[in-house]
Amino acid sequence: MSWISGDWPELGVVAGKAALIYATAVIGLRLGERRTLAQWTIIDFATAVAIGAIVGRTAIASNQSFITGAVALLTLIAVHRLASLLRFNAVFSKLLDHRVRVLVAHGQLRRGQLRRCGLADNDLFARLRQAGIRHLDDIRYVLYEANGDLTIVREDGDPDGELVQTALRG
Repeated sequence: MSWISGDWPELGVVAGKAALIYATAVIGLRLGERRTLAQWTIIDFATAVAIGAIVGRTAIASNQSFITGAVALLTLIAVHRLASLLRFNAVFSKLLDHRVRVLVAHGQLRRGQLRRCGLADNDLFARLRQAGIRHLDDIRYVLYEANGDLTIVREDGDPDGELVQTALRG
């Protein structure tokens, strides 16, 4: 039955390592950039998954020391910070970030772009209904942003606005 309860002394070690690696993760992430979940990029998501793996493995693997896990965790946070800074470079930004895609232009669906973004018509339609759009003709542009959000520019909106034009030039 030790496979159910484990060795009692080992359970204490696991609990201690879990608490330490969690505290290390919180402190390390606290020192990083402040971002909301909606603003996550590919590098943010990859980092979050890797941090979860490191925290989990360090906590329960008997052959994994806290120091080894902490070094891996802090290295990952440092690499994430470097990648975040590299996004300000035009070349690296193109490698690390998705470009803005136009899903609807002047009321016309661009199904090729929808497919590239992994969206079905109904995914887009649901989001448009939530935004109060009742007809595609009411839309000048729907932009699929780099972070996965949709920006809706209505026909009666300002299509020449600087932010819209920047996205369209992509």
